[in-house]
Amino acid sequence: MSHDEFPTDRPAVVTCGLPYANGDLHVGHLRTYVDGDALSRALRRIGQQTAFVCGSDMHGTPVAVNAAEEGVEPREFALRYHETYAETFPQFNVEFDNYGHTDDETNTELTQEFVRSWVENDHVFEKEIEVAWDTEQDQPLPDRFVEGTCPYCGEHARGDECDEGCQRHLEPGEIEDPVSTITGNPAEYRTREHKFLRLSDFQEYLQGFLDRVEGTDNARNQPREWIEGELQDLCITRDMDWGIDYPAKDADDPEDLVLYVWVDAPIEYVASTKQYSERVGADTYDWEDVWKLGGEERHGTDWEGPWTDDGGEIIHVIGRDIIQHHAVFWPSMLRGAGYNEPRSILATGFVGIDGNALSTSRNRAVWADEYLDAGFHPDLFRYYIATGAGLETDVDFSWDRFQERVNGELVGNVGNFIYRSLLFAERNYGGTPETDVSDDVRERIEDALDEFEDAVRAYDVRTLAEVATDLSNYGNEYIQRNEPWNLVDDDPDRAEQVIRDCVQLAKAVAVVMQPVLPGKAERLWGQLNEEGSVADVSLDTALEAPPASFEEPEELFAQVEDDHIEELNEELQERIEEASESEDGDEGTDDEDDAGGDTDEEVAAADLEPLVEERIGFEDFEGVDMRVGEIVSAEPVPDADKLLRLEVDIGHEVRQVVAGLAQLHEVDDLPGTRVILLANMEKADLFGIESNGMVLAAGDEADLLTTHEDAPLGTRVQ
Repeated sequence: MSHDEFPTDRPAVVTCGLPYANGDLHVGHLRTYVDGDALSRALRRIGQQTAFVCGSDMHGTPVAVNAAEEGVEPREFALRYHETYAETFPQFNVEFDNYGHTDDETNTELTQEFVRSWVENDHVFEKEIEVAWDTEQDQPLPDRFVEGTCPYCGEHARGDECDEGCQRHLEPGEIEDPVSTITGNPAEYRTREHKFLRLSDFQEYLQGFLDRVEGTDNARNQPREWIEGELQDLCITRDMDWGIDYPAKDADDPEDLVLYVWVDAPIEYVASTKQYSERVGADTYDWEDVWKLGGEERHGTDWEGPWTDDGGEIIHVIGRDIIQHHAVFWPSMLRGAGYNEPRSILATGFVGIDGNALSTSRNRAVWADEYLDAGFHPDLFRYYIATGAGLETDVDFSWDRFQERVNGELVGNVGNFIYRSLLFAERNYGGTPETDVSDDVRERIEDALDEFEDAVRAYDVRTLAEVATDLSNYGNEYIQRNEPWNLVDDDPDRAEQVIRDCVQLAKAVAVVMQPVLPGKAERLWGQLNEEGSVADVSLDTALEAPPASFEEPEELFAQVEDDHIEELNEELQERIEEASESEDGDEGTDDEDDAGGDTDEEVAAADLEPLVEERIGFEDFEGVDMRVGEIVSAEPVPDADKLLRLEVDIGHEVRQVVAGLAQLHEVDDLPGTRVILLANMEKADLFGIESNGMVLAAGDEADLLTTHEDAPLGTRVQ
């Protein structure tokens, strides 16, 4: 891979975290795939050769558990969901170039090839470990067949991950106070031989990798704490029947172990790319140019050379609950087999429902088929989810806000501009007026194309979507300001110029909106009477003259009606209440996902406040005066348990501030601490002390905001 500016002369692959073939899809799942699809389309738009691949994650304990409960084989159970996913994604205009699954022949062969490479390169070792055992059933308890207490934070955890606490990956034998999820009885630990990938071999490499990798801040910075000190090795085998067999080489190798699901799952990225390459031909797209490093001596050998810029551009779009797997385990797995490393890892935030955490166990979710059954176009959801927040920020989904955004931004802005412009053009000129686009409008379109390219290079899906709405907003202001309907008789040349400009803007909107709104962009392309598909054109096509003639247009977007939204809200609330009543009646039984605990999305989003939907303008933000400061002194406020009196130096002067930090910070440690002070906050009197400003902090733990570098005191935050 390179770190050259996109587009590069190397092939790219965009992947999304594999959906687990164990349940129905909801809006929380779909966020990752919509973002990945939009980014793939945008990369192609700027000329980057790109494949978009994924597949279903078929293996692992939850599939085996739930299949057993249904009385079917795990493969039959998982294939049912795999086929459902393969049908559902296109209904949201998520179009993978290849969608496979982890139990197919390609992935099985590649996975075993990877493991053999690790063995040959002496990255695999065997050791005895403590494995939880169900004495009543007389069987080992891998992964989610066991739950207990996290040894690191003390929270309730499932066998492979502290899903309710620190989110840390847990190795077999680590969980404390183990309990069998099969019988509910206390489990005991017994010694078993298992295979480990020696991650410590890659510690120095990982430190360099995290310095190089692009993507969201959480994916680049969070893994650093996991690779500091002694890097914990990864157990790559499990005691169960469902999975890919460990490729035994020696007589002493165990024959009754399968590979850990997080071994074969990411290798499906490679397998799916290979399947795509085999289908279209290596001359069109060569998977080895993406995944393998140059030079046969590096393929499957003990290559210990420095980082190389061989290979293609690998981009992973994932949920933030699987950062460790993609930023620590996966690069080590690739390195150990002589494969290329990811160029970027993009970890998305979670999706909440109506200001609450999404909870499948409580039926507080908007399901994929529910959205489709409501009759809404898939692009409306794509727009809402893509523009709800930046990639790594949580998004809150509510039917009310969905209606507001669709009616205001798509119907009232984009749709309004397109329809009024093309209708006026068709009725008065039969299509595009016979004149050139004006310099001002051409420059505005060129600026939009620059913004689009910058957004792709920054992996900024939200801005990708907003380029089209901003351009439409400019068009609405332009046509309203010039009022061509009043110029037709008095100044026909000027009227012709205005409408010519508007048709060009409409064409540009079609080109830039396509990654996020592909169906609507295709429809607009057809209304303009353009040839071919808008999906196949380059970004510069936005500046080419539209066809001379086209038919009378139809409106692109329809108003979302109040009664429809009220009905959907009532249905959602009824489901939530029914699920809550069912839980209350269970008296202690678990009604949770994947045989242990709420999903990672539910837990991680549970304590986050929803984003404020009402936006402020730049002028409002300019009125907020935040300054870099330093705490000079701190002392308790008499008779106030939580308050401290601070003196904060903000360069121009030293301010007295009262802050609720007494129970969250050591008072003696605060002097010398850099902070951000809201300097134009109204003064307040607290316990008889004047507070002249506000120290900014995040969350209930009052994590003090500061600067990365040593900005001078008094520097304004902009």
